[in-house]
Amino acid sequence: MLKKLTISAIAALSLGTGGALAAEGGGHVTNFQFPFEGPFGKYDQAQLQRGLQVFTELCSACHGIPRVPFRSLADPGGPSLSEEAMIQYTEQWEIFDPELEDWRTAKPTDHFPEGTDAQAPDLSLMAKARAGFHGPGGTGLNQLLNGMGGPEYIASYLLAFTDEWKEEAGSVYYENPVFSTGWSAMAPVLYGEDVEYADGAPNDRVSIAKDVSAFLMWTAEPKMMARKQAGFISVIFLTVLTVLLYLTNKRLWAPIKGRKKS
Repeated sequence: MLKKLTISAIAALSLGTGGALAAEGGGHVTNFQFPFEGPFGKYDQAQLQRGLQVFTELCSACHGIPRVPFRSLADPGGPSLSEEAMIQYTEQWEIFDPELEDWRTAKPTDHFPEGTDAQAPDLSLMAKARAGFHGPGGTGLNQLLNGMGGPEYIASYLLAFTDEWKEEAGSVYYENPVFSTGWSAMAPVLYGEDVEYADGAPNDRVSIAKDVSAFLMWTAEPKMMARKQAGFISVIFLTVLTVLLYLTNKRLWAPIKGRKKS
């Protein structure tokens, strides 16, 4: 539960400058470009801070990211808030403490709370749980080039709402072609200029959708940069090892291959 919203000021402090998703959709998913894509891509610190702001101001009223500790907001490779900014942001939240059987101000060692809407899914791992790219023919070959497409799915979903809605069994559903059934229980949340960024970045619908999708990619895989670095080092090591094994093999067999047949 949020006590107040001052994320813009916190983002300025750190920078030194002034949704419900369910089953995978069958509609068209736009292949947005994100800075963390590719073997050498990495998270954009400013974009993750903007995404945190979008989540705080637009998403946290219903959704939670309970697998994410507040202290990780200051980790390198993520939003990288300063220690002071991270603590200030954390203190905006109230956490229910089972030991006290009451609410208390959150601490950096606490995790984000669960969402207040029981039907709104946990967004902590949503970017890894969704796949935006499948084909051709369900083979998943597109994923070799574009990745799983989780962030692209989330951004496309947020932008795909139409003006159509319907009521069934006392519940209201909103048309969304990206959603699996074509109708979502979540109402549209993005209309453009929904948030005001401290760094003056564009706040149109597409930009906001991409920013929060990038942030949810980080919550799902906060160690992506370390994994890529380890993978790059492993490739170099295996390449060197392959060359050494080739030269060793050639040297060992050279005397035998060089013998003349009697």
